[in-house]
Amino acid sequence: MRYDFDEIVDRRGSGSYKWDSAAERDTLPMWVADMDFRTAPAVVEALRRRVEHGVFGYTLVSEEYYTAVINWFGRRHGLELKREWFIYTSGVVPAVSAIIKALASPGDGVLLLTPVYNCFFSSIRNNGCHAVESALLYNDGKYTVDFDDFERKASDKAVKLFVLCNPHNPGGRVWSADELRRLGDICSRHGVIVVADEIHCELVFPGYRYVPFASLGPEYRDNSVTCVSPSKAFNTAGLQIANIIVSDTARRALIDRAINDNEVCDVNPFGVVGLIAAYNEGEEWLSQLLEYLYDNYMYMKEYIEARFPKLTVTRLEGTYLAWIDCRALGLTSVCIEDSLMEQEHLWINGGTHYGAAGEGFVRINFACPRSTLASGLDRFARWISNRCQ
Repeated sequence: MRYDFDEIVDRRGSGSYKWDSAAERDTLPMWVADMDFRTAPAVVEALRRRVEHGVFGYTLVSEEYYTAVINWFGRRHGLELKREWFIYTSGVVPAVSAIIKALASPGDGVLLLTPVYNCFFSSIRNNGCHAVESALLYNDGKYTVDFDDFERKASDKAVKLFVLCNPHNPGGRVWSADELRRLGDICSRHGVIVVADEIHCELVFPGYRYVPFASLGPEYRDNSVTCVSPSKAFNTAGLQIANIIVSDTARRALIDRAINDNEVCDVNPFGVVGLIAAYNEGEEWLSQLLEYLYDNYMYMKEYIEARFPKLTVTRLEGTYLAWIDCRALGLTSVCIEDSLMEQEHLWINGGTHYGAAGEGFVRINFACPRSTLASGLDRFARWISNRCQ
């Protein structure tokens, strides 16, 4: 069957963090990374059946849950997982925070490829560690790793962890196997553990392939920890479910202890049944979603570059988060974000949320019906035109 991603779902008044946070009702939110589409019907039906049961006590995570994850990653991504490697928790951000708590000590450095997901910085800071930024190289609308700089930073004895965003948010890179191996080899040489946040792993566009870091070989898998969740691909962040995958027994015990210390060791029944339904029955829905997202990306790229050729929409290989180079406007990212909100009631993310390397860029979420995207782009274009008059 064909799924209707053009349907407008009114999210205002639903307790949506994205839609109900703005003071002005006519604000169009294109910031926080969730989608404006209904999730896969199979997920909705599974949740409906669970609601009809009517009792929502403490949840036992069943073997069916683990089987669904193992089969999904084995079938789609060639990643062989074992049941005993799993630790479930309420989300990838709590997972990353607990991993830092478990595997680093206050004062240690945690390496990042910036610009990168803003919550990494707070997770590092909240555990008494400090972020060590290796700025990505930006050329012709694409990011690459400065491996010389990365190795210099990794060789610092204070650096204990590297948090990898794969695919990369906000730069849109889907890292190749060769790039991942080079990063992994550098980390291995210097005793740095790789923490792979792979929450965007399903959101990959034609011509690219997500490579799980742990799939590169036993030596990479055993020097890493992987965090995954269906929440981005199936728009189920509110169900609060994620998995930490750790092959090393001693490291897994430390992380499990930290998960319990942070009190994020329990999950709710809806997260469990939603994950099972998504992974067992949601693949065709996901395939059609990816087609729609890619078309949205191309529409956005062509719209902006036709009207404002001095702006560059970074080549996106995955995710639904456009990263736009606005440096030609001569404005700071904060100024752009604030001015768009004030003048057009368009809520986007300024680039410096993602580190100093994001200055002059903005991030726009295009995971919405085409008509919503068109409205947002019209507001963006009107704002630029008014600024340039």
